[in-house]
Amino acid sequence: MPATHQPVRRSDLRANCAQCAGLCCVALTLTASADFAIDKPAGEPCPNLKHDFRCGIHARLRDGGFPGCTVYDCFGAGQKVTQVTFGGRDWRQAADSGAQMFEVFAVVRLLHELLWYLTEALELARPLHGELRRALDDTDRLTLGSPESLAELDVSAHRSRINDLLLRTSELVRAGVSPTPMNRRGADLIGAKLRGADLRGADLRSAYLTAADLRQADLTAADLIGADLRDTDLRGADLARSIFLTQMQVNAARGDAGTTLPPRLIRPSHWS
Repeated sequence: MPATHQPVRRSDLRANCAQCAGLCCVALTLTASADFAIDKPAGEPCPNLKHDFRCGIHARLRDGGFPGCTVYDCFGAGQKVTQVTFGGRDWRQAADSGAQMFEVFAVVRLLHELLWYLTEALELARPLHGELRRALDDTDRLTLGSPESLAELDVSAHRSRINDLLLRTSELVRAGVSPTPMNRRGADLIGAKLRGADLRGADLRSAYLTAADLRQADLTAADLIGADLRDTDLRGADLARSIFLTQMQVNAARGDAGTTLPPRLIRPSHWS
């Protein structure tokens, strides 16, 4: 029986590991690096995954050589796939569909990420409310499909259509902050010295800000969708009204008590 469609809630787009079958601990590939202590192929359980699908070193992931695990965010796709798509079954109970489950998890994660952006866009761009609502409802319905329909979904084509709408939202919001907002879309800003920079209304979509110094920078209405914030120094930066910022980006960056975040995001424990 197909799942009943309900309005998307922000809480549905946050990971609930207690309702998941440890999908990210099995489906993803790990490569020995500063982020992961081991090599692990996709489809093989992480050795730290316990029988009850809990992580055996969750409280000490960073000290244990797995800081990459503290950055990852499935946007709630793990519990959706486990509890809805596969009706509570896990990859051990349905060994023949394990590969399909992992494939579907990747698709639903992308759809849930789009739902996160669309939910935010609805709060930002009233003139586009009708189009955004339809896009959100259509995307949500896709997540409720069967394993077969999800595995066959052209998620890239769907994402392209949604991205066009998100870009229009971004342009509308940023124009209200600055008549000529800075455009650094996709720019290589790795290690850039931007301390105290006025980045209000900046287009930083897909910009490479790895290890950049953004201390005390003002990112009001800056579009950060897809920006690489790994090891970016955000101490004292104002991101309270930045747009399309995700928990995964925040988790990957460095910040402190002076960093202001949008209310929908949580200050990472490792920042302290």
